[in-house]
Amino acid sequence: MSLGLKRGAVQLEPHDKQWDDVAVQTIKTLKSILGDDAIDIQHIGSTAIPAIKAKPIIDIAVGVTDFEKIMSHNEQLEKEGIIYRGSDVEHQVLYVMGDMEADIRTHHIHIVKWNGTEWKNYIHFRDYLNANENVALQYEKLKEELESKYADDRGAYTKGKQNMINKISRK
Repeated sequence: MSLGLKRGAVQLEPHDKQWDDVAVQTIKTLKSILGDDAIDIQHIGSTAIPAIKAKPIIDIAVGVTDFEKIMSHNEQLEKEGIIYRGSDVEHQVLYVMGDMEADIRTHHIHIVKWNGTEWKNYIHFRDYLNANENVALQYEKLKEELESKYADDRGAYTKGKQNMINKISRK
């Protein structure tokens, strides 16, 4: 199983069933640390969509009511290799896992308001693509086109997907 990419790199790989196992284990670890401060924790992103290729980085959404309560767990999270990364995206806090010295990320853990817009977008997007394989394959085709253009520019790759993500999210 391949897991992890250098920060900023884009490389798509066929779905690997082991990604699901890794996500389940990560969710168990997060639940054991965060307890009731996390309302729900789910595997999201392309690694949660078996029909399509994905960057080998596990995305997890953690739904919370209070960001501060999560921040109080930072020391314990860090002991498990879950590193606070910051709040670059509005209404979210990001944690990462991986080999920090080599600048390789294996997980992105998105802390968002439970049942808020970001939470719903993550969950509905994943569920919609899993229920509509033809749309998922169109999304994969776009991702492959963007990968060929932006293999070393994840920002441009992500920006290039946004219109399609927005369109799908509105459905």
